[in-house]
Amino acid sequence: MGKFIIKKTNTGYRFDLAASNGEVIAASQVYKSLRTCKAGIASLQRNCQVAVEDQTVDPVAAVKCPKFEVYKDKADEFRFRLRASNGQNITTSGEGYTTKSACLNGIASIGRNAVDAKIVMAED
Repeated sequence: MGKFIIKKTNTGYRFDLAASNGEVIAASQVYKSLRTCKAGIASLQRNCQVAVEDQTVDPVAAVKCPKFEVYKDKADEFRFRLRASNGQNITTSGEGYTTKSACLNGIASIGRNAVDAKIVMAED
């Protein structure tokens, strides 16, 4: 079972989703309050098993939000982001992947780990 680790930052709160082996599989934006950070976690849990839009192919088959988007970054690595139904970014991959299949496995890992993950506060 995975866990959400909430961390306080200089400007608010953010969370990481860690798999049962401790590896971070998703990272959030910074939220202004602990309440909104926890709402972001709830949104990830509601939307963690949605369709994937592959933006690395041409033409892109558009998928309606909520959705995962798979794309290539500036370092030519595969990454993903999860967009809520309002189009806002919920989370991004914790790392770049060298293959698309590894990136898709990261998305699948979120589906397995997020739904019943514990929420913990990081120790300073």
